Amino acid sequence: MGRVFSSKGTVIRALGLGLFALLAPSVAPVAAQTLASLPAPTIAAAPVGVAKPILAWVAFCQGYPAECAVNPAEPARIAMTPAIWNTIQAVNRRVNATVTPVTDMDHLGVPDHWDLAEDGSGDCEDFQLLKRSLLAKAGLPRRAMRMTVVIDEKGEGHAVLTLITDRGDLVLDNKTSQILPWHRTGYTFIKRESQDAVAWVSLGGVTSPVTTANR
Repeated sequence: MGRVFSSKGTVIRALGLGLFALLAPSVAPVAAQTLASLPAPTIAAAPVGVAKPILAWVAFCQGYPAECAVNPAEPARIAMTPAIWNTIQAVNRRVNATVTPVTDMDHLGVPDHWDLAEDGSGDCEDFQLLKRSLLAKAGLPRRAMRMTVVIDEKGEGHAVLTLITDRGDLVLDNKTSQILPWHRTGYTFIKRESQDAVAWVSLGGVTSPVTTANR
């Protein structure tokens, strides 16, 4: 668990500075890396229609429209390179190690609330939204990083971040810092943000949770 930051936006700034400091010494070795260091190619998840968004996501988008905006001019997939893979792993590990996990009910007294963990604490979706914000600042296309709702191993609603890449769909999670192909997580995939509009698409899961309120 990480320290709690009191001022709004401090977590993003601190993590961003720490990320670039972390990556800077590795710039030279990255040039010598090969495709062997990248995740193995895997299959992509296939949207099967429209889906109803999580209500807390709707409220988040009203407060943070730039975080939800879809730019069709951006690439729909991340072109993976060793440098980009290093950046993804570094952001995933750093956010997981720095943000303190806490449910929205314990944290804010509400069942479900989505934000960027700006006070250093949050639950599953807050971890993933912060990761996406940092990765977008590092130059990755937001359109290829989609918030995703799943049913986890406990049968509860949970949020992860799907990275749509030229090597398949990879999942960033706060329950583990291991980045897995979506079909190896053990989760039931319900729906995710659309790549074409500020909306959601179904991934074929039958039962959709109302909230993603676990840690």
